[in-house]
Amino acid sequence: MKRQLLTVAMLCMGWVLCAQAPANYYNNAYNKQGHALRVALHQIIKSHTSLSYSALWDAYYTTDVRPDNGKVWDIYSDNPGGTTAYYYTLGSNQCGNYNSEGDCYNREHSVPKSWFNDASPMYTDLFHLYPTDGYVNGRRGNLPLGEVSAATWTSTNNSKLGNCSTSGYSGTVFEPNDAYKGDLARTYFYMAVCYMDKNLGAETQSMFTGGDLKPWALAMLLRWHHDDPVSQKEINRNNAVYALQNNRNPFIDFPELVDRIFGSDTMNAFNPNGVEDWSMADHWMLFPNPVNDVVTLLAPMELQEVATVQLWSMTGQLLRQETWNMDGERYTLNVSDLPTGVYTLSCLSDKGRIVKKFVKM
Repeated sequence: MKRQLLTVAMLCMGWVLCAQAPANYYNNAYNKQGHALRVALHQIIKSHTSLSYSALWDAYYTTDVRPDNGKVWDIYSDNPGGTTAYYYTLGSNQCGNYNSEGDCYNREHSVPKSWFNDASPMYTDLFHLYPTDGYVNGRRGNLPLGEVSAATWTSTNNSKLGNCSTSGYSGTVFEPNDAYKGDLARTYFYMAVCYMDKNLGAETQSMFTGGDLKPWALAMLLRWHHDDPVSQKEINRNNAVYALQNNRNPFIDFPELVDRIFGSDTMNAFNPNGVEDWSMADHWMLFPNPVNDVVTLLAPMELQEVATVQLWSMTGQLLRQETWNMDGERYTLNVSDLPTGVYTLSCLSDKGRIVKKFVKM
C-alpha cells in the first residue's frame, strides 16, 4: 500500500507542487522584468473563459464557500478575530431586494462596473466579483477603496465610509476590513495586468487611468499587499476560479510579482519555477528523498544570510514557517509527524528563492 501511495505521489509531483499553478503555466514570463514582465503575464492570463452574469451564482458554490460552516464567505460581513453578525446560505439568500445588513448577498464588482462602462469580459470576471452583503455593497456603490480617518458609516465587520485620509485623494472612499485589504489589493493588481489594454477609468472617481492604477491608489495598494499577506482563502479561491475561467491571479501564486512589476523590485527578473537569482541554485541539495523522519536542506557554500523556510503541502497549504540564520550550510526539519505524500520546502532571502520537493514515506 505504501508503494502505491508513493507511486501516486511521484506522479503528482509534476503538477501539484508548483505552488498552485499547473506546470509551465508561467513559463512565458520567465526571465522577464518590469514592464516586459507585466506584458508577458497579460498575455498569459488575458484569454480566459467568460462566464455569464447569472452563472456567477453557481460559481460561488466553489469559489466563495466557507470551510467551517458551508456558508457564503462574504468579505463585507466576515469579522476575523471578532463576531460575525450574520451568515448567508448559498442559493437561498441571494438578492433580491434589501433594506439593511443581513438581508441577502449579491455580486459585488470590487472594481465597480461603471469604471469600465459595464464592458466585457471585465463585467463577469470572477477574480474581482465577490459575493457580498447587498446593503453594504449598495453603500459602497462605485466609490474607490481607501482609508478613512473619521467614518460617516461603519458596517458590522468594521468596513467604513468616509473622506479619504490617504495622501493623493480626498473624496469619499470605502475602507474594507483590514483582513481583506491584501485580497483586494491583489485583485486590483490582477485587473491592472489582465486588462492593461482596457479602460478601467471611465469615471473620475476610478482608481485607474486607462489600465494603470493612479499613483495614490498604487502606493496604498502596495502597502495593503505587504501588510496583509496571501491567505489560504485566496489560494483556494484562485484554484477554484482557475477551474472555471482557466486563468489565474499571478499575484496570489507569486506574491513577489507585485514588487517586480509595481514596486521597488522591477530590475529583478522572474523565474516561474521558483529558483530565482540565488547563485549556484542548482547545487542546493535536499536529502534524503524520500524521507521518513528528518530532511536536510544543504546550501552549496557557507552563506551569511537570513532566510525564511516554508513547508507547503500538496494542496498549497503553508504548514510551517521558520527563520534560518544561515551561519552554516545545513537546515534540518523533522517531518516524522507528516502524513505520507509530497511536500515542498521553500527557502527565501533577499537573494531569491530556492524550492525543493520531497516525498514523505
